[in-house]
Amino acid sequence: MGLVTVLLSLGMEGLFLVSTKVMAEFRIGCAVWSYRGWLGNFFPAGSSAQDLLRLYGDRLRTVEGNTTFYAVPSEVTVNRWRIQTPKDFRFCLKFPRTVTHQGLLVPQLSAAQEFMDRVAPLGDRLGCIFAQLPPSYSPAQFDDLKNFFQALTNTGIQLALEVRHLDWFKEPHSLALATWLESQNITKVLLDTRPIYNCPDNPQAKSQRKKPNVPLQQISTSQQAIVRFISHPNFDYSEPYLSAWVEQIAQWLSDNKEIYFFVHCPIEDHSPAIAKKFQQKLEQAQLPVPSLPWQDLPSEPQQLSLF
Repeated sequence: MGLVTVLLSLGMEGLFLVSTKVMAEFRIGCAVWSYRGWLGNFFPAGSSAQDLLRLYGDRLRTVEGNTTFYAVPSEVTVNRWRIQTPKDFRFCLKFPRTVTHQGLLVPQLSAAQEFMDRVAPLGDRLGCIFAQLPPSYSPAQFDDLKNFFQALTNTGIQLALEVRHLDWFKEPHSLALATWLESQNITKVLLDTRPIYNCPDNPQAKSQRKKPNVPLQQISTSQQAIVRFISHPNFDYSEPYLSAWVEQIAQWLSDNKEIYFFVHCPIEDHSPAIAKKFQQKLEQAQLPVPSLPWQDLPSEPQQLSLF
């Protein structure tokens, strides 16, 4: 990736003046690709299940492969994922929950290595593999965490980490974690749940699988930045937070970061349209982000409306 120069003005106008020699490594996507609720808006009506990944890759440039958290794909499946996606597409895959949610991590090293070997044939389609730790995994297990990751760092695959125990966000643990991650070139995954908690109407109030309410610490610990943005279905609640992310992404672009921005929503039907609106905000700010493949498709089928 070549030099990107971003001159950022934070005045009333919120103007971004950008010059660039090459297009930045920025990708935006969703948590899944195989969601039937997108048929007739994001996907053409009547699309078959085996076509959904190909159709998704025609529209967005990355996906957070939430599917691997629940099941390890077969060798045939991994090869199909590679064949069905464009060369510039990237998967950011979670370690299976059998690795990250069984207590200590080190006893699961063999399973973790087997998983990495399984998905390695994705080659340049593989953006990273990340461990999403449960709220029960605290700084008391820091040695276990370090030993686990250090055993996997020679694979050539970018590793990332998302923590959820609240003590990880407090000092001295927060600084210790960030310092160690940076020393190992491990990406800290940033989870932003503010739109669903800082609003009068929590859309996941009745959900049995709520996103955690954790502080947002906008730090980068590698040359890669990963954001998991949990949007409110009502875009008006999410818009101020997305505007702030435009400023952060401008800074990361000036630092030549490889950026992944994943849009989630408790009502998943809305995720692609919210991702597209954020892309439009970045373009309006004149940031040097690649256009979405989605924008080059014919206008049919009509896209999902948020309003």
